[in-house]
Formats: sequence, C-alpha cells, structure tokens
Amino acid sequence: MKPLKEKISITIDNDILTKLKYEAEKDDRSLSQYINIILKQHITRIEDKK
Repeated sequence: MKPLKEKISITIDNDILTKLKYEAEKDDRSLSQYINIILKQHITRIEDKK
C-alpha cells in the first residue's frame, strides 16, 4: 500500500517561511500541517472557480 503522505524538498523565501512558522505556531500546528492546510484551501478555491 502506498503511503498517504510524501516527503518533498522545496525552496521558499525566508520572509514567507518566517510568516508561515508564526502562523503555524499560533494555530498550534506543525509547519508541515499548516502548509498542507493552506495548499488544500488553495486547491479547493481553484476547483470551485471551474
């Protein structure tokens, strides 16, 4: 069975990373969880426009 999650490496601007870490901490989530939520919301918005 294939894993439900996959590890990746990305390069991200330092100022964006700082803000993401801050928001993840405020939301009591890991950075990875927080980024995953943001990406899911973005994909949903894109799909809703179609």
